[in-house]
Amino acid sequence: MIEIDPDSFVQGILDGNRRMIAKTITLMESSLKEHQRIAFTVMEKILPHTGSSIRLGVTGVPGVGKSTFIENLGVYLADKGHKVAVLAVDPTSRRSGGSILGDKTRMEKLSAHENAFIRPSPAGETLGGVAARTREIMLVCEAAGFDVILVETVGVGQSETSVASMVDFFLVLMIAGAGDELQGIKKGVLELADGIAINKADGENLKAVERAKRDLEIAMHLVGSETPTWSTPVLTCSSVVNGGTKIIWDTVLDHHEKFSATGEFLQRRKKQSLEWMWTLVEDGLKQRFKNNEIINAKIPAISRKVADDKISPSAAAEVLLSYL
Repeated sequence: MIEIDPDSFVQGILDGNRRMIAKTITLMESSLKEHQRIAFTVMEKILPHTGSSIRLGVTGVPGVGKSTFIENLGVYLADKGHKVAVLAVDPTSRRSGGSILGDKTRMEKLSAHENAFIRPSPAGETLGGVAARTREIMLVCEAAGFDVILVETVGVGQSETSVASMVDFFLVLMIAGAGDELQGIKKGVLELADGIAINKADGENLKAVERAKRDLEIAMHLVGSETPTWSTPVLTCSSVVNGGTKIIWDTVLDHHEKFSATGEFLQRRKKQSLEWMWTLVEDGLKQRFKNNEIINAKIPAISRKVADDKISPSAAAEVLLSYL
């Protein structure tokens, strides 16, 4: 087996070497223990070089135009000299477990831009449509000098809490003229939003967009604000017009400025790091449970008892956990 030197990965990341960034991400996504150990060492060494980007999460129901929106905004930022990393979390195929890696083909202009880096990752079993390693990948990109990180979720109605808990600005994309303007968007998601943008505000759609904007502004008054520093705005944008998403970026910068001034920006980041730690603790416990030989030997018999109503599911869970 070839010895992998963590320092070569660290140097490659700090030099902004695309090949080494991609190799590091592959290493992080690997389930092999040796790979995870090396990835952990790499993370420790790049940590002092992270934290200086603006992290923007984008969600919305399927068909809202997330990829087109991200490409438009990404190209606008990359043209201005920003280094943009897009972490697009693709739906994982239930049948094969593979990932439908369509984002690179959907974002042709952005993926060809010298200031952009796009990384699709399979969502896997992670709730919330966010790949298990998205947070680590975000830090790798920051250490490599990317100053804007865009995270796109699968937007399939799973809990969006996980993406909101890893970004500085959580944007919910909507479309007008789809019947109920709040269709597919739970009140909980609106509560998490730092901004709402009604996409496709162009052509004959403009009247419907304005109506939807009024409806959503009323809805957001009912939701209320978590902090006096910021009231969630309802914006309109077009992803097919040059600079059609500029208003979103201006809003993100305004939010960043206000939250930095009050110290809430730093507090939010600290809270997110702690939440991340506990998520990893839970994931680790789950993995250890699955890998425990004693538990694996007991599962078939206890499962049969549950199926035959000889023991309640809660009692069965307690029995299995007692072996941990």
